[in-house]
Amino acid sequence: MRKLLTIGALVAALTAAAQTPAQKYADRLRDSAPLKGAVWGVLAQDTQGRTLLEYNAQQRMIPASNLKLVTTGTALHALGADYRYKTHLAYTGTIREDGTLQGDLYIIGGGDPTLGARDSTALKADALFWKWKTLLKQAGISRIEGRIVGDGRAYEGNLEQQSWSYDDTGTYYGTGGNALCFYENAIDLYVRASAQGEPVNVTQTYPDTPWMHFSNFGLCGPAGTGNSLYLYTTDLAPYAELRGTFAVDRPAKTEHFSNKFGALTCAYYFWKNLKDTGWEVTGGYADTDRSGYIRQAGFIPEEKAQEARSIGYTESPALRDIARETNVRSDNFYAEMILRSMGEAATGIAVHDSCYMAVNEVLLDLGLDPEALTYKDGSGLSRMNNVSPAWMVSYLQAMQGSPAFDAFLASLPAPGEGTLSGMLSQAPLKGRIRMKSGSMEGVLCYSGYILDSAGKPQTTFSLMTNNTLATQNEVRAVLSRLLTLLLE
Repeated sequence: MRKLLTIGALVAALTAAAQTPAQKYADRLRDSAPLKGAVWGVLAQDTQGRTLLEYNAQQRMIPASNLKLVTTGTALHALGADYRYKTHLAYTGTIREDGTLQGDLYIIGGGDPTLGARDSTALKADALFWKWKTLLKQAGISRIEGRIVGDGRAYEGNLEQQSWSYDDTGTYYGTGGNALCFYENAIDLYVRASAQGEPVNVTQTYPDTPWMHFSNFGLCGPAGTGNSLYLYTTDLAPYAELRGTFAVDRPAKTEHFSNKFGALTCAYYFWKNLKDTGWEVTGGYADTDRSGYIRQAGFIPEEKAQEARSIGYTESPALRDIARETNVRSDNFYAEMILRSMGEAATGIAVHDSCYMAVNEVLLDLGLDPEALTYKDGSGLSRMNNVSPAWMVSYLQAMQGSPAFDAFLASLPAPGEGTLSGMLSQAPLKGRIRMKSGSMEGVLCYSGYILDSAGKPQTTFSLMTNNTLATQNEVRAVLSRLLTLLLE
């Protein structure tokens, strides 16, 4: 009898899906442009578990930034929506009665991705440094006979995920970090075309990185060839090379690239702020390498970092706000730092393998099978990530039972916000959609919720396309039509 009921329920669900306008539209898409020859799948279910839309829902695909739904949701569940990262100031040596610190001042990172960042959530750098100077004054420090040392050793392992494309690791969207970062570990270069075949005109605008040896091998390409500039860098040495081409007909613009020395940049800018506001710091600025050696002049490790005594700390915005910024702007750097913090909190070590273990623990707690997806990073930049629309829907449904669900739902953009700018601009009731986009070459995905009039999830959906040859605008128009039909 139970088997007959199960079969009956399945038949009813499939019959319901076959009757919806969204399903009828999806059926017409199977062998027509722009999805012909592509790998794609969709699933939408209501709160009663009835299927409103389904095609190829078990097919695993590259989710791109849809994977940020997993990262932000599991982090909010594990750490709590009010979790805040702490950045400590600490010192070695002694503090004399006249206020002189005879020793080094350490900035000890705790994984805060917002230090010096450019978004509305983050505290501006000058305001952050004012707080740090207040901590120094409270500790009786008014002068430093020593160095400002940036210390990001709390997060071990590689800065970036090993499966990322080598080109991507030189871009702002392929930037990783240890536990102390600054300006999302990005470097801004203003690039301007010259004559075809000649070097691109390049000016570094922010932040300053005076220790870097920079070479410009970028060339101006023929008109119509676009922009393929990449900055090739490594955290093993202070060298950077700009390579690629910039078409002669392209307007000048600011390009964002990767800075491998976030801790050193943070130390440098605090040192500079102290000097600019009348503080005396005699020893310059430095950072620590992975072995715990201090690096300063000539970028040569000089001596082992000493155990430092904390004088206080500042806190990041709440994780709920960082998760919101991550999902609205689809910020890869924030997503990766959130993932690192999960690994650190769960195991005491922030190498990538421990981070995946932390995510898997949350998925098991939510009643999901972590073996049903391939999770290789926090941002979705890796093309080794794989997840099906069916699993994504089950995850989004499971998150509704999490204590952190309200914060998770609030972190998702509505059409017109962030990466959804211009999406569904003419759709009725578009304000009742909360979803995350995911895109890279040949990939476009949308997953999230349709809300009822009370703001509660009414429908959960995942629309995923891979290996498309059509333009993203053409694929987006098709997926927008599916969402509009689900709304109606």
